[in-house]
Amino acid sequence: MVEVLIVEDDPMVAQLNKKYLQMLPGFNLASVVSNGEQALHFIHDNHIDLLLLDVFMPKLNGLELLKYIRISYPKIDIIMVTAACNTNDIQTALRLGVIDYIVKPFTFQRFRTALISYQERVRLLSSSEILNQDQLDDRIFTKHVNSSTRLPKGIDSQTLQSVREVIANYQQDFSMSDIVELISLSRISVKKYLDYLEELGEIESHLTYLPIGRPVKRYVYQK
Repeated sequence: MVEVLIVEDDPMVAQLNKKYLQMLPGFNLASVVSNGEQALHFIHDNHIDLLLLDVFMPKLNGLELLKYIRISYPKIDIIMVTAACNTNDIQTALRLGVIDYIVKPFTFQRFRTALISYQERVRLLSSSEILNQDQLDDRIFTKHVNSSTRLPKGIDSQTLQSVREVIANYQQDFSMSDIVELISLSRISVKKYLDYLEELGEIESHLTYLPIGRPVKRYVYQK
């Protein structure tokens, strides 16, 4: 299990990071802190594998924290999640060894790609496997755009996010009709989005039989 600390001073972004992280298996949210000083105190007292780190924060900003961590906690990995997109900040972060750099606003697909790639990197480098050049290029150094970042035809990223937000609020299983009532899409469109989310493993479906015997497909959100 990868222990993750979110370092983010914007409560809404911190909550989004938290929600997205909890949708991915293999990651445990250790805590959420709002500035670099709080992060240092937490890291000193707790085991952390990965930081999701903002740049613009009070007291101790993300790049200052990153420099300190590289000296004092070199085994902690860092993914930047920030609105800082000027070349100086990006170069500084990359030279200090960040695993990935996500620019706000971001989609779940981009977040998921970064975390799953990191998870695969950790798994690969923790094994006793001997790697050749092709394996290194394909699995670590070369960034391939895979199916998690390319959306199928007819799937819009903003609409997909809206559907995700709706289903995340369900505490029990739900049907396609439940989603149609809450979002302005046709049944055909909703089915397309639900089928896509099921392919990603974010929801699971099962058939429920009504009293008259007609089966209805219902879904369960994989929290």
